[in-house]
Amino acid sequence: MVPQRLVIATRQSALALWQAEHVRDRLSGLYPSCRVEILGLTTTGDRRLDLPLADIGGKGLFIKELEHAMEERRADLAAHSLKDVPMDIPPGFTLAAIMAREDPRDAFVSNAYRSLAELPAGANVGTSSLRREAQLREHYPKLDVQPLRGNVNTRLHRLDQGNHAAIVLAAVGLNRLGFESRIASIIEPEVSLPAIGQGALALECRSDRADVVAALAPLADAPTTLAAAAERAFGKKLAGSCRTPLAAYAIPRGGALWLRGLAASRDGRRVLRGERAAEVSTTRDAQALGEALAAELLDRGAAAILAGAM
Repeated sequence: MVPQRLVIATRQSALALWQAEHVRDRLSGLYPSCRVEILGLTTTGDRRLDLPLADIGGKGLFIKELEHAMEERRADLAAHSLKDVPMDIPPGFTLAAIMAREDPRDAFVSNAYRSLAELPAGANVGTSSLRREAQLREHYPKLDVQPLRGNVNTRLHRLDQGNHAAIVLAAVGLNRLGFESRIASIIEPEVSLPAIGQGALALECRSDRADVVAALAPLADAPTTLAAAAERAFGKKLAGSCRTPLAAYAIPRGGALWLRGLAASRDGRRVLRGERAAEVSTTRDAQALGEALAAELLDRGAAAILAGAM
């Protein structure tokens, strides 16, 4: 039976609130008699903007407070960007649904240039991601790639202040917040392979809340769930974290699931790419695909590259 009330825990950034409101509206449409509310929380990852995420504990800092709220029963579920969810879910929690993925690609944003190729040598490019940094340095070694943290509005403001010639963000965040016009160009996966799970929303709840798990099930998207399973299995086998530039992107192609993966050094001088396709019908099939590609990269020397990034 669907609970009479569901509380969604979320970060309080504009993008996180948009995502929570989107989930609220979907649940309200499914269950008109259920009162769906939002609990906004400020996480450690939001408070500590002075240091790179890798130096203060990684992306898990964005969700620990949300999980704590669920443990205390102040919230029934949490809405996350899947790319922010660690590969290992803490005991007692589960990803009950992964929603349909939107554009997973990275976006090039600049007030003076239309693409990465137009940037002059030495141009300052801001990004919060080691994955993006490694690939930018690989393809455009003459650029000056600098860390840039903060929410979407903060990053755009820093660009507009002249702190950067360009910045690179996830296209989906800009689209969701109505900033499509700020995108100068989309960066294709051949240049910047997306983050694991980028573009998808994940709904987390306590694993002992069978009522919540059942209520969230209709929001799950089967193709996205399979793609995410392959990508996350790839990242887990390679022990992916904020200190390891990893990327993975799976899409259906020719009746199979096609997975591309990458492991790199932060400076972009050592980059391993691989791809593999298989017919998948279950999440276990998809996980096996991700594990097989990760094993291939490990055989080709990924461990040494990732060890150097730690």
